[in-house]
Amino acid sequence: MSKVKIFKNQQIRSHWDAEKEQWYFSVIDIIQVLTGSERPRKYWSDLKRKLLKEGSQLSDNIGQLKMLSTDGKFYLTDVANTETLLRLIQSIHSPNAEPFKLWLAQVGYERLEENEDPELTIDRALETYLAKGYSKAWINQRLKSIEVRKELTDEWEARGVKRGQEFAILTDEITRAWSGLTTKEYKQYKNLKKENLRDNMSNLELVLNMLAEATTAEISKEKQPDTFEENKTIAQQGGEVAGSARKDIETKTGKKVVTRNNAQQLSRTDELEHRESQTKKPRH
Repeated sequence: MSKVKIFKNQQIRSHWDAEKEQWYFSVIDIIQVLTGSERPRKYWSDLKRKLLKEGSQLSDNIGQLKMLSTDGKFYLTDVANTETLLRLIQSIHSPNAEPFKLWLAQVGYERLEENEDPELTIDRALETYLAKGYSKAWINQRLKSIEVRKELTDEWEARGVKRGQEFAILTDEITRAWSGLTTKEYKQYKNLKKENLRDNMSNLELVLNMLAEATTAEISKEKQPDTFEENKTIAQQGGEVAGSARKDIETKTGKKVVTRNNAQQLSRTDELEHRESQTKKPRH
């Protein structure tokens, strides 16, 4: 899916790869915006040679996609994902690139601080969620879900499960077992792309997801699986416990637990419910 994004009143062509769940951006467009060069292709060609001479392997991560040009036709153009793009920006000498470089330096500094004092991670997460308009009740659930997830991943690592693909497979098993959807299907259902799925769950969705992950961790501790297949079976069992709870809730309430609402819609719903509760309070 191709789109055009606007930065400083200039267009940046982009493409969403649903399979890889990554955005790709036109390198030429980024260089044009950040440098103001009238010959961005020449600038990019010179920069690639410079990086290669310096021994950088950055250009190895540059791909090509067909994107719409100003003449209305599609041509192959160099593209980069977000990670590669941020690395590329550090090599661009332009006043427009400085805010990005300062931001990257700040993020790096904060990450080092958090390694020294992990509590800072929680504090910053709290500030970020409040700034985004989440309710305090939701934030408390979300922070608890981070703790539960960490306990589960620690248990997986103790059982020899590898981060990355294996973590993703087991997470899919848990999510499918309790919600009826894989993680990818769940995100598509909520019309999400790179956004974090848990950041777009309702309180009830978060609670059931926590139940599924906490149960999986407890079963794993008791059964102490030796193989990845055994871990998959336990992930399914943990998810099924929460899946049974979901079905019971839906039977009693007559409403679906898994909702299409994302963060923006959920925050609006919370605000409306808060206003309604305030108006219903008896006056003395």
